[in-house]
Amino acid sequence: MTTDPSRPPCGVRVLHVRTTAFDLPHLPALGALFDRVLALRPAQVVADLSACRYIDAAGVGLLLDVHRRLTRVGAVLTVHDPNPGIRRILQITGVDQVLPVTTTAPDRGVPHPRAGLTTVA
Repeated sequence: MTTDPSRPPCGVRVLHVRTTAFDLPHLPALGALFDRVLALRPAQVVADLSACRYIDAAGVGLLLDVHRRLTRVGAVLTVHDPNPGIRRILQITGVDQVLPVTTTAPDRGVPHPRAGLTTVA
């Protein structure tokens, strides 16, 4: 999974990716999806885990890989609305210390903690 830093950024500042599974069996499809998303060079990618029931070590590794790739081009990955079990996994692994983790506020956008960007939930 690589991005071409010489390509200009796309006009889309925020891309929202929603998934129901973030584990090893789904890794090939998720990896391909994130490859396509990153090729667009957005300023922020939001991984919406609100409908995701499970994340395993492979999913955590993919999140960190996407984060690393986005950071190289000055962009940000935000994890949005993980359920309590997934939030606990993110805390135990320390991912919540590396990536912003947000929750939905009623009738409001999701604030981006670093760049002032907003995506509507």
